[in-house]
Amino acid sequence: MDRIVIVGAGQASGWAVHTLRNQGYNGEIHVVSNEDAVFYERPPLSKQVLSQEASVESLNLFSQDQVNDFSVIWHKPDYAVEINKLNKTVHLESGKALSYDKLLIATGSRARIPVSAWSGMQNVYTMRDIQDCEKLAEKFKSAENIAVIGGGWIGLEIAATARQQGKSVEIFEYGSRLCARSVSPEVSDFLKEMHENEGTVIHLDATRLHLIENSAKKIEVLNADLKLKEFDCVVVGAGAEIAKELASNADLIVKDGIVVNEFGQTSDPHIYAAGDCAIHPTLGFCIQSWANAQNQAISAAKSMLGEMTPYQDIPWLWSDQYQNNIQILGTYKPEETAHIIIRKTSDMQQSFFYLNEQKQLINMIAVNDSKNVKLAKRWITSEKVLNPDQLQDTDFNLMKLK
Repeated sequence: MDRIVIVGAGQASGWAVHTLRNQGYNGEIHVVSNEDAVFYERPPLSKQVLSQEASVESLNLFSQDQVNDFSVIWHKPDYAVEINKLNKTVHLESGKALSYDKLLIATGSRARIPVSAWSGMQNVYTMRDIQDCEKLAEKFKSAENIAVIGGGWIGLEIAATARQQGKSVEIFEYGSRLCARSVSPEVSDFLKEMHENEGTVIHLDATRLHLIENSAKKIEVLNADLKLKEFDCVVVGAGAEIAKELASNADLIVKDGIVVNEFGQTSDPHIYAAGDCAIHPTLGFCIQSWANAQNQAISAAKSMLGEMTPYQDIPWLWSDQYQNNIQILGTYKPEETAHIIIRKTSDMQQSFFYLNEQKQLINMIAVNDSKNVKLAKRWITSEKVLNPDQLQDTDFNLMKLK
């Protein structure tokens, strides 16, 4: 195998390249990137980098020496516009045509803007890449009143960062509760209370939202026809759009994302996909998390080399908001949840456990409780039967349940 082409240069791409070289692959690796910045992690953008507590350089997955040792042939900034499966060729916007023996699609996702006209407004921002972060950080230096559209994880992180800088912040969420797709009502209530205690104003059921850019370039936010307030800037954190067009136009099987098997293979055995753009093989939907991007890419890279490595990781992600570290293990499945246990060990530390009818753990949300996340991962993997009373009893040592 002489040449592998990778489209995308984020977390999944970086770990795929790292794995290919670690496994002894000596052929050409071509990476197509629409950014000059490559192989960096995105989660800190809305937190430590936005607040300027951390540098852009701290995002890098690997040192410059490591990247140099990978001997990647770069195509940046450039875009892959077409895959010819018959000729095993990727065509780029620049006019280049890259032949491949194996192809990895790691195109990720992009910020979703619910109303296209908003993207043309000077003081409406999104948070997806380094350039977005730098623009918003610069705006935060002068902005005092900030609106955040979207009460998901990205929106809440940006709101927390802004509040910690002393900004006046209001969140507008389309749904009836925060993070409704990924957590239970109990956790939504916890998140709402946490943000309100920090001084953030939250508007739920904001279903008829309008933005108007006035002559001073400030943004007027209206819900229905009621003008609520004028803001110095608006940050849209309304979820992600999966970058699946390249696969779809190549007639690969695509649903909400690119369909792959447990080895990362698409419906074409020579084409793989990993990261945000690929559907989790056992869950059936896309997951936006660095752990998923990294580990699915590692599995796909090994499989591309013939070492068929199934990807079966339990979803895990985390969010830092104010002084709280919030970790999510597993996925929220209300239809399978028979028992909800809240274990509150202090005002700063609590965990939410979700058990099925067999009293096996299917989902956990931990607030400042990382030690129990590691324990919970073992319980899910082993399908351990748990005692709800023990989980709730803060005097009971959960380490006994290894």
